[in-house]
Amino acid sequence: MTRVHGGFANRMYRLDTDQGSFAVKELNVADRRWTYRVEDVFRLERAAFAAGIPMPEPISADHQTLVHRWVDGEKVPEAPVSEAYAFEVGEILARIHALDVEWTASTEEPTPQDWPVLAQRAAETDQPWADELACQVDTFLAIAHFVDTCERPGPVVLTHKDIQPWNLLARDGRPVVLDWELSGLLDLSGELGSTALSIAKGPGLDTIDRTVFRAVLNGYTNAGGTLPPPGPSWFAYLISGWLGHTRWNILRALAGTEATTGPDLALSHESARAGIQGLPDLYARLPALQTLLA
Repeated sequence: MTRVHGGFANRMYRLDTDQGSFAVKELNVADRRWTYRVEDVFRLERAAFAAGIPMPEPISADHQTLVHRWVDGEKVPEAPVSEAYAFEVGEILARIHALDVEWTASTEEPTPQDWPVLAQRAAETDQPWADELACQVDTFLAIAHFVDTCERPGPVVLTHKDIQPWNLLARDGRPVVLDWELSGLLDLSGELGSTALSIAKGPGLDTIDRTVFRAVLNGYTNAGGTLPPPGPSWFAYLISGWLGHTRWNILRALAGTEATTGPDLALSHESARAGIQGLPDLYARLPALQTLLA
């Protein structure tokens, strides 16, 4: 069994056996930032695989370890994908949303508002990004308020919730969807906006390919999906997820110890700085991003 480095939340290994190769994911149970509903997620994965969604075959799951059959493919870089690839991602979303899988709604907790406290702790412990965080405290409070108050038009769908470049492979030029642990109920606009933007842009927000963004939506409607009305809700989930991920990595960095599960400490520092620098820019560009929906 060989460690595969680079996981943002958990640790991954490749297990080669006489029965084939498997992806073995050691889940972070020490400080998980969301409730992981292992039975529900595994049931959704099995239903999606049976319906022909391109994904690794789910083999087994519990609260500590996930096992899937290993799938070879090319990593998807943080750059605009091809229109054909984006179109198929849209079709895959519509097929996932059409699955009939039982799921119990859960109550979402309010967005944390403790950014002044985090900035103070960062300064007291001499974190390398402490000054940057201190300068953005008011912006992070505004972002948290936006996440809590943004109106979501619905409908709510059962879905993957995290189709991003790092959770996709390209196999013979076509998408394969990985990492279903975040699956759950989500406002449709948030799912579409997060997915379309993530595969239509480069590392920042200066290179967004509008044709790729629209290709995701065209694929979705081609497979029978109906688009929700335009508005800021299309990007609220993306902002919310990145906000939570940034805060979680800040807390791991503040602890200052190399945890036995989850990302390495250096990666948590890298993710914290990326969020501190990138989230204010993303939030400031909300009006411009909404023009992608026209």
